[in-house]
Amino acid sequence: MTASHDPRPLAIALMGPTASGKTALALDWAARLDAEIVSVDSALVYRGLDIGAAKPSAAERAAVPHHLIDVREPWQAYSAAEFASDARAAMERIAARGRLPILAGGTGLYFHALLHGLSDMPEADPATRAALAEEAAERGWAVLHAELAALDPQAAARIHATDAQRIQRALEVWRLSGRTISDWRLASAARPRLPFRVLKLVLAPADRALLHARIERRFEQMLADGFLDEVRALRARPGLAGHPAPLELPAIRAVGYRQVWEHLDGAFDAAQLRDRGIFATRQLAKRQLTWLRGELDARWFDPLRDAAELEHALRLFAGARLRAPRQGA
Repeated sequence: MTASHDPRPLAIALMGPTASGKTALALDWAARLDAEIVSVDSALVYRGLDIGAAKPSAAERAAVPHHLIDVREPWQAYSAAEFASDARAAMERIAARGRLPILAGGTGLYFHALLHGLSDMPEADPATRAALAEEAAERGWAVLHAELAALDPQAAARIHATDAQRIQRALEVWRLSGRTISDWRLASAARPRLPFRVLKLVLAPADRALLHARIERRFEQMLADGFLDEVRALRARPGLAGHPAPLELPAIRAVGYRQVWEHLDGAFDAAQLRDRGIFATRQLAKRQLTWLRGELDARWFDPLRDAAELEHALRLFAGARLRAPRQGA
């Protein structure tokens, strides 16, 4: 089916590493396309995670409708499957209003769940995970990676020998189901896909030094804007103040929040907080870029150099509904 005869409604996915400029571009395009933004960010779903999550401001959210922001308390769970269901429902409501959904964010698991679907592979099992962790403590993750390679060479090729979390998950799935994680993913690939025609764009500065500089400036600005006070306020909230293991919560494990929380616990000083926060954010960007390289049908653009090419891609896709660029955008 050609694009011109594809009856599915349009959607745009703006993907990229942290600090690559996704939010600004999404806001500009939303204004020009009569669009609404669906956040694809695992930190923005939590109330109270504002400064450190680079949450869109109240003015930005008033100017353009946003979805899937502030939908959970920071001590509550929110899975990728829940996100996919909520995001699809939001997209369908947006399309029903005659508007265009723009998916903007950097959480690869959320994008994968929404765009490709999740398989019915076994959920996490604490006993199996504990047994694997004990084995790793005795024999090392490299040995467990070799075990995985014998069972599932395809998964072992994707997973680095030092990636304890993914090695553990792959072996957990095998032990619980008797099927490899690659088999489960292959089964999920045959599932019906999202009923939208999606333009997938990756924003990524070609010069990684520029991305690193942006990350550094942004983290320093977060500290200047009151990031520590924000986390102090989170620590005082009843659901977190009495929590037995707050650093195990996904919200508090978010990059930046974990480092500030540990700093407020007295684990290291302010200078180390800055360095650790920037380093953790750079590592997050590296993981995001690694995942994005697997999105083979996504088009990559350097937001600093490829403005004309981005505009051309948008015009080819969105056509008549596009308004002229805003001055200074």
